[in-house]
Amino acid sequence: MLIKRKRGWELRESEATPESVFRDRRRVVQAMGMGALIAGAAPGAAALAAAPADPSAGLYPVKRNEGYTLDRPITDEGLATTYNNFYEFGSQKTIAEDAQELPIRPWSVVIDGMVDKPMTLAIDDLLKRVTLEERLYRHRCVEAWSMAVPWSGFPLKALVDLAQPLGSAKYLRMETFQNPKVAHGQKQFWYPWPYIEGMTMAEATNELAFLVTGMYGKPVPRQDGAPLRLALPWKYGFKSIKSIVRFSFTDQRPVGFWEKLQGNEYGFWANVNPEVPHPRWSQASERVLGAEGRRPTLLYNGYGEYVAALYQGLEGERLFM
Repeated sequence: MLIKRKRGWELRESEATPESVFRDRRRVVQAMGMGALIAGAAPGAAALAAAPADPSAGLYPVKRNEGYTLDRPITDEGLATTYNNFYEFGSQKTIAEDAQELPIRPWSVVIDGMVDKPMTLAIDDLLKRVTLEERLYRHRCVEAWSMAVPWSGFPLKALVDLAQPLGSAKYLRMETFQNPKVAHGQKQFWYPWPYIEGMTMAEATNELAFLVTGMYGKPVPRQDGAPLRLALPWKYGFKSIKSIVRFSFTDQRPVGFWEKLQGNEYGFWANVNPEVPHPRWSQASERVLGAEGRRPTLLYNGYGEYVAALYQGLEGERLFM
């Protein structure tokens, strides 16, 4: 007899938000006239609709990978796409309108460093070389709020395999765009622009590490990191770098944007752990966007069976912040 053991973070099938619910909801909204609904939804929403279309829109929606499920409902798309951190466009959460200034074509991705053959790929050429899928992931911000998102994209390991890094490469360093003409936050000289993040090669090739090109069955919006961002669901959200332009393989541990700015609060590892508070607030619980009250925070955001082994023997490291 074949017995399927559910993972600790999985929902019963009867509790999951059916794919048809948010797919049909989108079709109904479109049929009723998206422009009028958006204009009445929130200030500046019309500007979001007026932004130049993403030319990859025809690729979506993509098939969902049913191996990744949730223990909570999918967050409403309107919340997930208007409550964002993207300091390139400002320190407030309401940066969605300003982010529409970001040009997403042409967009090139550089792969360099300790690789067999450095290369530069246009984003649309990169998309032709990978297989897109949808995954349901939890997202936990270091500020103690969270959401549950249907991301579309491809495993980061696919890019690592494409890059063919040398055996001596120990880390993957990632860099976001730098364009202060459209991203006025980058004019603030006290921040260490451009935004940098990094991880070990073992983390980069873990099956959960996911490069995001879409969400909610369409291209990822500019304010959420178009056209290419990272999703590391077991880490705090600041590790999931947005609008990536460079992947560099190196034997030196990268120092991330927030680690460089405030290393005593934001470390290299940034694994979610309810037992380790931020120096200025508790991480024991979280506020789920669109839900009442708070939920207990899960170790590794509930993905421990996938990633806990990555950190064995590192007890001396400051793993969780």
